[in-house]
Amino acid sequence: MPDIKQFRLPDVGEGLTEAEIVSWKVAVGETIKVNHTIVEIETAKSLVELPSPFAGVVSELLVDEGTTVDVGTPIISVDVGVSGGSGQSLPAGTEPGVPAPPPSDTTDTVPDAADETVPDGVEDVPNPPEEGAVEPGLIGGPAPGGRTSVLVGYGPRTTEAKRRPRRGGPSGDPAATPSVQEAFSTGRTVARPVAPPAEPHPVTPVPQAPAEGRSLPPVGSPAGAGVTSSGRALAKPPVRKLARDLGVDLAACSPSGPGGSVTRDDVLAASSDVVSGPERAGGGSRPDTSRRETRTPIKGVRKMTAQAMVSSAFSAPHVTEFVTVDVTRTMKLVDRLRADREFAGVKVSPLLVVAKALLLGVRRNPGVNATWDDEAGEIVLKHYVNLGIAAATPRGLVVPNIKDADTMSMRELAEALGSLTTTAREGKTQPAEMAGGTISITNVGVFGVDSGTPILNPGEAAILCFGAVRQQPWVHKGKIKARWVTQLALSFDHRLVDGDLGSRFLADIAAVLESPGRALTWS
Repeated sequence: MPDIKQFRLPDVGEGLTEAEIVSWKVAVGETIKVNHTIVEIETAKSLVELPSPFAGVVSELLVDEGTTVDVGTPIISVDVGVSGGSGQSLPAGTEPGVPAPPPSDTTDTVPDAADETVPDGVEDVPNPPEEGAVEPGLIGGPAPGGRTSVLVGYGPRTTEAKRRPRRGGPSGDPAATPSVQEAFSTGRTVARPVAPPAEPHPVTPVPQAPAEGRSLPPVGSPAGAGVTSSGRALAKPPVRKLARDLGVDLAACSPSGPGGSVTRDDVLAASSDVVSGPERAGGGSRPDTSRRETRTPIKGVRKMTAQAMVSSAFSAPHVTEFVTVDVTRTMKLVDRLRADREFAGVKVSPLLVVAKALLLGVRRNPGVNATWDDEAGEIVLKHYVNLGIAAATPRGLVVPNIKDADTMSMRELAEALGSLTTTAREGKTQPAEMAGGTISITNVGVFGVDSGTPILNPGEAAILCFGAVRQQPWVHKGKIKARWVTQLALSFDHRLVDGDLGSRFLADIAAVLESPGRALTWS
């Protein structure tokens, strides 16, 4: 007996209330195990892959890709009471989730009706043996209710079956045998006339009785070709998303893919028709308004970032200070570290030295590593540094942090920076990695930008902006020389950090970058 369990969207951290289904990693009919990755979701903070708490066969995907659902909503159904991927044991020699081969001696049938009587002279066709039957719910097999379950993007699996000899009516006249159309209208299973001895030809599947309110496929087309059991056009999930983004109705596309499925090219062609349609209707004088603007829903990481920035900008009084620094010695240090065997296999960049300089500055000026607790009416001084690094991703800005960065060696800090940025760019940063930050760095220099006035992350007292490093004319030892120069900007919460503390902290960072040897005396 089927034992269906539903997996509900969990709260993946910090009281999130909703998430978007980005992509399914499983399909209906697929056998899964416990902790098998089933879906990728986007929360307000990151992309998260969810594992399955059940082992069994996927019976239904309850939510489409691109849909935002609340925490606690059922998103997938799994049949856990199965053996080998169905409600019964699979035939020998078959794999879970793969349709069993048809029996060697079968007859095309139409749905049976228990309350009908077999007409005289018509032979009942025996049902195929159990060991040769296709399991219900698998590709090409009869699903409960007489419908055909298919994977999105693939038509029903069809096979050729050998005809068995069938006799005609009482008089031996084939015309006396009721036609398939008559049998279809009565719902009986009938035998067909014996085919004359000739070369075998492919069997055309007989359509099943349509559900109420549903029409049959066109005559001569395979049953279910180009549509799913629910009447939707066949298309893979990426193609469905593309159609949604372009505003194209899949049902209006001319399918050219396998099994009558809609391909990416079909959607793009239909999109071109939609765009050019108004122009043709207006004699070509109308502007192409559909390409003049693009609307993107505000959700996920970008929505949460916007809310946090608005809250920070209008709750903490921001002050920003700037300093221009000769970082020629820092650039030479970076070159030496890259050639050092101790740093083999890790990425060394100027940002690494800036991060170390900031950590030394926090040690000398601990007041910048604090938070303002309005509810308790307290200033909370942190005796640890969770260093946030702002990272731009295709889904928006995220600021994951390196836990206890102040306790790390230079190499450990380099490894942590490399891992953090790689994970962020892949969109795999977890909510826990973005929680608990105490102070941050934003590296706008990678974009060729000299400086900026960054907004504080909520709950933090300061954020350092690191600009582009350029060769510029600089007065060095009384002479004008080409030196490596950059600009630093520090934004801080003036409730916690006054001008004196903020200026000393920024000056300490600049001093280390100008002369990295100071780090030895300040450590």
